[in-house]
Amino acid sequence: MVNLLEVRDLYVEYKSNKGILGGVQTIHAVNGVSLDVKKGEILAIAGESGCGKSTLAKTIIRLENAKSGEIIFEHANVLKMDKKELKNYRKNAQMVFQNPYASLNPKMKIIETLKEPLKINTGLSDKEIIDIISKKIEQVGLSSDCLDLYPHEFSGGQRQRIAIARALVLSPEFVLADEPVSALDVSIQAQIINLLRDLKENYNLTIVLITHDMSVIKYLADRVAIMYLGEIVEIGTTDEIFNNPRHPYTQALLSAVPKIEDDNTNRIILSGDLPSPASLPDGCKFHTRCPECFERCPHEKPLDIKISETHFVKCFLCE
Repeated sequence: MVNLLEVRDLYVEYKSNKGILGGVQTIHAVNGVSLDVKKGEILAIAGESGCGKSTLAKTIIRLENAKSGEIIFEHANVLKMDKKELKNYRKNAQMVFQNPYASLNPKMKIIETLKEPLKINTGLSDKEIIDIISKKIEQVGLSSDCLDLYPHEFSGGQRQRIAIARALVLSPEFVLADEPVSALDVSIQAQIINLLRDLKENYNLTIVLITHDMSVIKYLADRVAIMYLGEIVEIGTTDEIFNNPRHPYTQALLSAVPKIEDDNTNRIILSGDLPSPASLPDGCKFHTRCPECFERCPHEKPLDIKISETHFVKCFLCE
């Protein structure tokens, strides 16, 4: 498969004034991430809250600034684009946010919400815009009758469908979906998950899915990148990650997925909490919680180890 997007050695840092004695501290949110997004796939990025996955997604779409690295789209570095180039890039890169109650303007009718990106980015006539909007709203399973209503007149699942339609009106190359179902009731989550899958299969849409829910990933994703403290510690196809997880952190995440008649005998309980991104551990970032830690781990940083053509892991146990 052809790479649609390439991320190379990406670093994202924030400055905070909440350090010791009120001093400035540096938050290391993304630490040297490299990955490829292949055209037509769903790539899931998984990990605990605070691991940097949402920051990575927002940096890819240039809602956050990077300290260094490259994000290559159509042979151009997104991080060095000027305003005009960035505007063209954002026609091809859209985002669906986590909270459908906050991502839609409550004072705008749905038709105006969907018109806005087309008015800004195209020179289409009103009739052409309405035609596009009507098709997109039907693609996400809603009737065009809803266009004259306001967001408060819809359920959470319907609002998320509208948010997805807004992301699709410019016919982007790929969509970043940041926890698109976590704010929804369980009964509604399956509808949105199936919608994303249908969009990918029917329109060859490329999706980067940010989530902590491994069950969603197993059903939806083609490949999975496991993120810990701003690093990709394991990446592979969904089958490889679920059937042959090699990193202890991946194994712990998968062991926490609820199973029918689960007696907790295979549950991996990690010691301690996720370290602060303001004070990263030396060596392997996971060694402070790893049940398999040995003498090399606190002192040496593991590099990518090739398990297969599609499966890579950063762990000394795999050497």
